[in-house]
Amino acid sequence: MSTRRTVRAYPFDMQEISVSELYHQLQREEPMSRVQLPFGEPAWLATKYADVKLVMTDQRFSRELAQGLDQPRMRRQQMGDGIMGMDPPDHSRLRRLVSKAFTARRLEQMREGVRTLVNELLDGMVERGDAADVVEELARPLPVTVICDLLGVPQEDHKIFREWTQALVSDATAKGDVLDVYGDQLDNYVAGLVAQRREEPTDDLLGALVYARDAGDKLTENELISIAGAGLLTGGVETVSTALPSFLFTLLTQPELLAQLRADPELMPTAVEELLRYVPINTAAMFARYATEDVRFGDVVVRAGDPVLPALHAANRDPEVFANPDTVDLTRSPNPHVAFGHGPHHCIGAQLARLELQEALKAILARFPELRLADGREGVKWEFGVIVRGPSLLRIAW
Repeated sequence: MSTRRTVRAYPFDMQEISVSELYHQLQREEPMSRVQLPFGEPAWLATKYADVKLVMTDQRFSRELAQGLDQPRMRRQQMGDGIMGMDPPDHSRLRRLVSKAFTARRLEQMREGVRTLVNELLDGMVERGDAADVVEELARPLPVTVICDLLGVPQEDHKIFREWTQALVSDATAKGDVLDVYGDQLDNYVAGLVAQRREEPTDDLLGALVYARDAGDKLTENELISIAGAGLLTGGVETVSTALPSFLFTLLTQPELLAQLRADPELMPTAVEELLRYVPINTAAMFARYATEDVRFGDVVVRAGDPVLPALHAANRDPEVFANPDTVDLTRSPNPHVAFGHGPHHCIGAQLARLELQEALKAILARFPELRLADGREGVKWEFGVIVRGPSLLRIAW
């Protein structure tokens, strides 16, 4: 049944923050469709909200099975999946260790520090003139500084971490050599930090992970380096650095939304949730789950061994779940979006990302009553990389 279906080139057309109309067509006519990414084997694409959630939670779909296979992907070379390539119980074991750093209490304790950092970055922007590239001057340094402080990375090394994370997730050339160069540099650097903490224990997150490893918590050295490096750094940085300028673009090109948020600042938490739902952060569905047995979706049977890609941004626009899904409603509640994934692999740093986005938007709106795009809509430059999509240049004026 699956072999006769049309296999579409994927990802679909992308412009600014738009979500291709083809997703809606597929939701209506072919919710499980066949697609071919630039590299890897063909895959099923799940576009309906219910199907996406099932694929991400049902034990009949495995990330571990994907390891060593020709996974559907945007980049020629396979990236090491680390914790994202595991199933429970191994995945659960590692997640429990890291989650200790992201408790609600600890995050609220971080809020004042994040607020101070945002205002320091805005101060710097104002001192340098009456317009600034919000990507370079706020959206990138903010999450790098926050996650580096959490891990205990020295201040003088923050800049190189920015370069590594941008290269690993945004390399639009899709060549493999960037992984050879930057992936090894990142791993070697983190290994050096681990060695330092063995000599002089610290109370930061990396110190806690080293302690857990050495106390016999079944954390291998490779797992430790993978979690601290590619896992927390790329995941903890690029979501915010991509989402923040995309959110600003949305608000500045729909001025009625900006006015609504200014008139009622208490809307900020629900506004951030709605922008997370509405704005596509990833270039394409990724991290395919492989079926461990035959699974039926309506008239489609996904065979054992077939990969399925859950399209999060399509699920977030499913009209069966979200009224007027292609319209921004800053008061939308409840808002069960899946921007941070769902199930075992739900982004562990989601609450930290929310905190950073809330504080950054709140400070920008309070600081700049005349906020606008410095060069108009056409002056915004976009990047559609191998993992994330969003503005690479967005100048604001005030």
